[in-house]
Formats: sequence, C-alpha cells, structure tokens
Amino acid sequence: MIKAEHLVKQYGSTKAVNDISFEVAEQENLILLGTSGCGKTTTLKMLNRLIEPDSGNITINGKAIGSQPPEELRRSIGYVLQNNGLFPHYTVAENISVVPRLLKWDDQKAQSRMAELLEKLHLPADFLNKYPGQLSGGQQQRVGLARALMADAPVLLMDEPFGALDTITRSKIQQEFKQLDELKRKTIVMVTHDVQEAFELADRICLMDEGRIVQTGTPAELLFKPAIPFVKDFLQAQRLQLEFKAIKLNDIWAHLPDGDTDNRPALPAQQSVWAALEQLKESGTGTLQIENEQHQKKTVTFEQLISAFHQYQIQHPA
Repeated sequence: MIKAEHLVKQYGSTKAVNDISFEVAEQENLILLGTSGCGKTTTLKMLNRLIEPDSGNITINGKAIGSQPPEELRRSIGYVLQNNGLFPHYTVAENISVVPRLLKWDDQKAQSRMAELLEKLHLPADFLNKYPGQLSGGQQQRVGLARALMADAPVLLMDEPFGALDTITRSKIQQEFKQLDELKRKTIVMVTHDVQEAFELADRICLMDEGRIVQTGTPAELLFKPAIPFVKDFLQAQRLQLEFKAIKLNDIWAHLPDGDTDNRPALPAQQSVWAALEQLKESGTGTLQIENEQHQKKTVTFEQLISAFHQYQIQHPA
C-alpha cells in the first residue's frame, strides 16, 4: 500500500531522516516511535508532501506521490494533528466539511456522511453549530478525527493525535480508536513518543533513533527479540506493562484451565492480556469469557490470567 525507499531529509549539517525504508500493508497500523528529534514527524510529513525529501521515493498503491500535485495528494489522505488543527472561527460543521467542499460534494452527501461520523465518534448532532473553543479537548480531538475521515480516504496519517489530552481522556479515546470500524478499513501511519500508546495500538512499530529506523516489527518482536541493545534499553523501564500489552491471549491459551462457559459475549483471544485484565476490571463479575479462532471458549479469573502470563514469561525470558 505505502512504500518508502531510502528517504533522506537534511537540514544544514543534520540529517533529520537518514536513508530509511519501510512498507505499510493495506489496512495496517504502522507506528513511528521514538524520542523527540528522531525524525518520525519529518518522515510522516514526507508521506503527504508537507515536507519534500532530499532523496528517496514514496509510492502509494504503486503510484509515485511526486507524480501528482501536492494539493490533490493531500485531499486523498486523511491527516490528524496533535493539537487537532481545527479552525477556531469555523463551526464544527464547517471544520468537518473542509475537504468535501474542496471536492465539490453536494450538500446531501456531505450531511449524510457528517451524521454518520458524528454517531460513530459519539458526538451529539447539536455540536455542529458550536465552535472548537466551546468543546473539551477530547471532543475537539474527535472533531479533528471526523474531519480527517470525512472524505473516506484509504490512508490516514496521525501525528501525536492524542498527545495533548490528559491521561484519562487519552486512554478512553485510544479504546474508541481500537474499536472503530471506520478505522479498521484504513491504512494508518501514526507518530508517537508514547511507548505504551504504540504497544496498545500498533500492528507493527518502526522504532527510530537519530534519523534512522533501528528495528521494525510487532510489539512482541521488539520486546522479546530486540535487534540491538538500544531497542532493549528503550523499552526496559516499562517492560512489565508492555509485556501485558504485547502478549496475546492466544499466546497463553495452553496455560489457561478449561472450565464451564456460557452465552456471554467472549473476548477474542487475539486481544492482549492487558485488554483482558481491563475488561475483567470493568465487568465486576470476577470472570471473563474468551474465545479463540477455532471457536473454543474458556472462562477465566484474574488469578488464572496472571498465572498463565507468568508461565509464558518463564518460557520466554527477557
């Protein structure tokens, strides 16, 4: 879907991006992770030509992005900023409909799509006539996401999209992000410096340092198979919580006991141990039902999950 080859961007004597290459599969969420100044935002902005590379090539669906005008390219790519980028003197409706106006959508099509997104993003219809300054940070971020999704572009770029939110609001919106069907159809490249966020949301992670990609892989691959000492050191301080997010219920399935099941909705075993613990906490029932891809079910307690998790750790030492 997206292919970047040998990208270089230099400012004076500093190479902000130093010969990096990566690919993003269709409907994959790839996260560019790293500390401030490592080149991740510069890389993201080269994907929609907000920054032009000094050298290298980028293609989307096999088409070189340099072969089309920047404005045309950007209308076909959703873009979400950390501070939401809303126009303060535009109403919510006017902010959301910026791209459809440029694409000359008729009013009925725009209104229908707007109503659909408001419902999916849990925004009341009466927000349409409000201004960004009248909304909370979380509400503004949802509006920014609605604007990026409005034209239903297949590619979505997100630059620290939840970074300006408080911890509780950020966690809530991250959960909504994971569950939103609208986003499961998109190819997403996201920038963050938040390791927990990357492990929560990414299909794969590109870990960057000083303008280079030091390792690309799934969260579990970075955690359990670090390519170089830098990767292990970068993750070490938060390792236990990251393991909860990287290890899936499928991974510990064999360590979980069989037991009685019922007709409650089951959590897919592709979810993380962390997701299971969170759901257990919210349910208040003391047990959680999980289901694997073969439609086998198990009912587990907190203690059983932790025991199975520890058994997996013993088999896969750091």
